[in-house]
Amino acid sequence: MRKIFFLLLTILTIGACGIKKITEAKPVSAAKQTKIIMNELDSISYSYGHQIGQTFKKIQEDSDGKYSLNMEQFTEGIKDFLSDTSKISTEDQQAILQSFGQKMQEIAMEKQKLESNKMKESGIKFLETNGKLDGVKTTASGLQYKIIKEGDGPSPKATDKVSVHYVGTMLDGSTFDSSRDRGTPASFGLNQVISGWTEGLQLMKVGSTYEFFIPSDLAYGDQGNQGIPGGSVLKFEVELLGIE
Repeated sequence: MRKIFFLLLTILTIGACGIKKITEAKPVSAAKQTKIIMNELDSISYSYGHQIGQTFKKIQEDSDGKYSLNMEQFTEGIKDFLSDTSKISTEDQQAILQSFGQKMQEIAMEKQKLESNKMKESGIKFLETNGKLDGVKTTASGLQYKIIKEGDGPSPKATDKVSVHYVGTMLDGSTFDSSRDRGTPASFGLNQVISGWTEGLQLMKVGSTYEFFIPSDLAYGDQGNQGIPGGSVLKFEVELLGIE
C-alpha cells in the first residue's frame, strides 16, 4: 500500500508543477476509439498514459523546453516499481522531486516577474499620455482621476465605510469586476481596499461619479490578483452613493 501511495504521490507531484497545457487534447471519435481500445483494461491503461502525457507536455511548456522528461526512464521506473526494484531509493526520489518542484516554482516566478515588468512598462506609458488629457488630474502618489459628475454631499474619511457602484476594467477595455453587473451596490471600509481606492474616494463627495486610473503600486502590485496580471494599471468608474 505504501508503494502504491508513493507512486500516486509521485505522479501528482509532477502534475502539480505544471501551470498550463501546451495543447488541449483533441476529442477522439467513438469509431476511432473502438479500433484502438479493445477492452476495459486497455481503456484504463490508455487513459492513465494519456493523462500523464499531458503532464509531460505541461512541464515542457512551463520550463520553456528546459525540462523535457525522458519517457524511456519514466517507463523504466514503472516497470521497476511493479517488479519491486528501484535504482533510486524512496527517500532520494522524494528529495529529487522536491528539488524539481522548487526549480519549477523559480521558473514560474521568473516568468511572472517578466510579464509583470511588461505590464508595468505599458502602464507607465499609458499614464504619461493619459495624464495630459483634458480633465485628468494626477495626485502626488501618481493616482489619476477624472470627474464625470460632481456631487454636493460630504466626503468620506479613510476610516469611513462607504456604499458605491463601480465598474473595473483593464486598459484593453475588458471588465474584471462590476457591482452594476451584479445589480447590488458594494459596501466596504476605505481602510479595507487597495490604496488607490482609499485615496481616490476621499476626493469624492456623495453623489459624485469619478473615473480613476490606478497605477499598479496603488493596486495589486507585481503579484496581481484573481486574474489581474501583476503590474496592471486599473481603470474604475465609481459612483459614491453614501457614507454608512
